[in-house]
Amino acid sequence: MTWVHIVMVLCGLGLALVIGIPLGIISARYQRTGRVIMFITNIIQVLPSLALLALLMVLVGLGNATVVVGLFLYSLNPVVRNTYVGLSEVNAGIKDAGKGMGMSPLQLLWKVEMPLSLPFLMAGLRVAAVIAIGVATLAPLIGGDGLGREIYAGLNQRHNIKILAGAIPAALLAILADIILGRLSNRFKIAK
Repeated sequence: MTWVHIVMVLCGLGLALVIGIPLGIISARYQRTGRVIMFITNIIQVLPSLALLALLMVLVGLGNATVVVGLFLYSLNPVVRNTYVGLSEVNAGIKDAGKGMGMSPLQLLWKVEMPLSLPFLMAGLRVAAVIAIGVATLAPLIGGDGLGREIYAGLNQRHNIKILAGAIPAALLAILADIILGRLSNRFKIAK
């Protein structure tokens, strides 16, 4: 169950990175479009997780695929927002120096701006991972698997050991993800 939980979270986070980073770049480049993107991702983020998963269940069906879509949607906001903030925080003088060296806009983005915004992006990934691990425990309610299966079986049977058998590994996964991504984030910080 732990492995299925991890795979669902990784799939949701992977989709959020693949789609969220370009959306964050677009948001940083085009302010009007960025406001619309941020508005939509904010609305998705504030929907109660059970309500979103129930809506997805009606639209997509039952199973782990629906859970992955839900995890992707919940992970999107921190990734988009932190990519946007990271790119917005890059010093204009550094960008001008890159332009002065003859860099194209794409080179400037990938060789200057993205590396400088990595600490912000990693912080967004860290938040998204912890949220996704927690939301994934709701998977059994829509036909998915994972650690939530033990939690809900324990709740139905009023069996504390089963509840703890799902809750403790889920909590440990969230703590471990936070620690690992926090350390990885510190490696990307640029010395002042």
